[in-house]
Amino acid sequence: MKSHRITGGGGTQLHVVETGNPRGRPILFLHGASQCWLQWSRQLSSSLAESHRLVALDLRGHGLSDKPRDAYGDSRLWADDVHAVIQALELDHPVLSGWSYGPLVALDYVRHHGEDRVGGLHLVGAISKLGSEAAMSVLSPDFLELVPQFLSPDTETCVRGLDGLLRLCFARAPSVEERYLMLGFNVSVPPYVRQGLFSRSFDNDDLLPRLQKPVLVTHGERDAIVKPAAAEQHQAVIRHAQVQWIRGAGHAAFWDDPAEFNDRLHAFCGTL
Repeated sequence: MKSHRITGGGGTQLHVVETGNPRGRPILFLHGASQCWLQWSRQLSSSLAESHRLVALDLRGHGLSDKPRDAYGDSRLWADDVHAVIQALELDHPVLSGWSYGPLVALDYVRHHGEDRVGGLHLVGAISKLGSEAAMSVLSPDFLELVPQFLSPDTETCVRGLDGLLRLCFARAPSVEERYLMLGFNVSVPPYVRQGLFSRSFDNDDLLPRLQKPVLVTHGERDAIVKPAAAEQHQAVIRHAQVQWIRGAGHAAFWDDPAEFNDRLHAFCGTL
């Protein structure tokens, strides 16, 4: 496993890890809100590494990346972060695999830098809009109830909300050790970062129908955060998208059923 420090949008220092086959199709993993690269451990240490160059970014404000105070509302900054990683590591037409909030970042990149440098898009438990009734309509009531808690500056309230968020992510509960590791890297993200992420208000309704590169939509059938309607909406507007439903998996389908998730991602990459 290699670690990199890469200068992203606005000078933000980004932490990136990579492993796998340096000659294989690159996959750039973009995690969800308040997470970090460790969420992709069941991909980075899997058979995917035999055929693919696997790269995982700590999004700005997360993990070991810089956590600037006011640098989350500008889509250009997010786009430039992804662009910087692709350029610095010389990734040859990577698949952008984004989970939950991650697809928003992938689409920020496409909006500002186009599709020419990517091989395809992988939208996992994805949302593609924020800050509207339409955006909220695909989110579960249980998740929406937690939002004020994990955005709170009060430590006890925030930790309770983040613990609840993690419980909703999985159909198959992580071990106690895994849960507390995840809670640790969730808590390490300052509340102002989560507030910045969720204060954005925009959609990608204009962009999604214009996507030309291959798109894979993955959704856990037991997702307790993002409703199946979100995947169905993406399938309806991205006419060429492949959609895979992972039976028995929740919001973090890549964790609940890594074998199925990894096999399908590998197969998708093989079509590019």
